[in-house]
Amino acid sequence: MRETRFEGKTAVVTGGSRGIGAAVARRLAAEGASVVIGYRGSEQAAGALVDELASAGGRATAVRADVADHEQTGVLFERAEAEFGRLDVLASCAGIEHFGALETITPEDFDRVFAVNTRGQLSAVQHAVPRMREGGRIVLTSSVSASKSVFHHTLYAASKAAVEAMALNLSAELGQKGIAVNAIAPGGTATDMAAENAAHYVHPGLAATQDTARWLDTAIALRRLAEPDEIAAAYAFLASEDAAYMTGRTLQIDGGMF
Repeated sequence: MRETRFEGKTAVVTGGSRGIGAAVARRLAAEGASVVIGYRGSEQAAGALVDELASAGGRATAVRADVADHEQTGVLFERAEAEFGRLDVLASCAGIEHFGALETITPEDFDRVFAVNTRGQLSAVQHAVPRMREGGRIVLTSSVSASKSVFHHTLYAASKAAVEAMALNLSAELGQKGIAVNAIAPGGTATDMAAENAAHYVHPGLAATQDTARWLDTAIALRRLAEPDEIAAAYAFLASEDAAYMTGRTLQIDGGMF
């Protein structure tokens, strides 16, 4: 029988309709949370997830909101408060990928990636904190790319490294309110995004001679991608009282990537 660490609590999960975000929504709902699923374009997936959680006895709703838009993000949190009357957890999972050599990166690329991956997470925190009471939990999303060199991944990695700095520095400020803020840095995870981009993680000098499966076998200690549920378990830990004395830190959940 699964724990009910979030019984009576409300969680907002941005990027919650697919991939890691959907797994986080499922995990929090399974442990008793009422869940607000923020999504940008995957309306059908978001609706299906709400139905799935409801059929399992959970409480959930979905709200379209592009986290790159500060006002839309505000509406997401207004709806959460109106629907469930409180906010206890923010799991900030919305993000976009980017691969590109230095000479190909445009100002538009920079603005687009940072608008979602960095500013979007800051915006979510800004809207969440005034609605949280002491004991609130915020979990941001970084990436192992913030601390591991990958060819042509500079822009994405920089946007995620900024998130780790955000969690570290916000911890002092939010600690005054009794709110903890941490981040998760997932490694390769079996999601649609990974399927689309896995080949980019292979060093270009090896790409012609080493398939992705072989690379995973030799570059990750556990020799496989993570399942989204495995990453979601770390979000649930940081969002729970089990992590009551942890703030400002980034957990790498990467299967021993080297």
